[in-house]
Amino acid sequence: MSQKELFHAAAQAIAEARALIVTAGAGIGVDSGLPDFRGDHGFWNAYPMYQRLGINFVNAANPTHFEQDPAFGWGFYGHRTNLYRATTPHEGFSLLRQWIKRYDLNHFVVTSNVDGQFQKAGFDEGAILEVHGSIHHLQCLKPCCMAIWPNKEEIPVDFNTMRAEHIPRCIHCGHTARPNILMFGDYSWISDRTQRQEEHFEAFLDTHRDQPIAVVEIGAGTMVPTIRFLSERLGRRTGIKVIRINPREPHIDAPHISLNCGGLEGLRGIEQQLDTP
Repeated sequence: MSQKELFHAAAQAIAEARALIVTAGAGIGVDSGLPDFRGDHGFWNAYPMYQRLGINFVNAANPTHFEQDPAFGWGFYGHRTNLYRATTPHEGFSLLRQWIKRYDLNHFVVTSNVDGQFQKAGFDEGAILEVHGSIHHLQCLKPCCMAIWPNKEEIPVDFNTMRAEHIPRCIHCGHTARPNILMFGDYSWISDRTQRQEEHFEAFLDTHRDQPIAVVEIGAGTMVPTIRFLSERLGRRTGIKVIRINPREPHIDAPHISLNCGGLEGLRGIEQQLDTP
């Protein structure tokens, strides 16, 4: 099939659906100017200081830094907090919301991203599952209790040293706080908030069992395959069609749809076909 025909097939799946599930990896943020940390060199392009230190993404996204050197641990996550707060979600987020309204679709978002861009774009907080947690929420590093609270901290970072000039503290015991994010080799992440989101998602799936559902997967790669595996698992259910939008790893078995392009390009291509009689 040509790219135009694939866009048309994707548009048809959305127009005929009773519900929409958006599954999103880091690639959805690229069109908003966010790095996707693809490979060590992709990570080092975003954070050259770590290349000089010989630290890759897996090493940087590790809770041990918060224990051994909290200012260094918060350098990475403080910079990302500031970056995500300053980022404006791209047009594709609006297109998804327009489809939901146009076709009166019940919907849910499942994302491995911790950046809060879907909430920022106006999606309902109660219809979002953040499988790896959120940088916009904090918890105690120890943890002293199971509390999770909003991240309202201002965290200036020296980009040359990747050290934070302010270290958030637990609001209950005063110990170092950390983002409520599932990191690599994590041993203290409090998953309660994500578990509640998972329960809401399972209830959503139960409500729409055996109904036609379109799954639009955007920018989910194979390095951390959580979202791809979820989309494929959903695709084995009756009535669900997956539309995979990915410029590097687009393949998915029929009857699902592979779109070999970036997230915004793919969403625009589908929109053009939705507007075609």
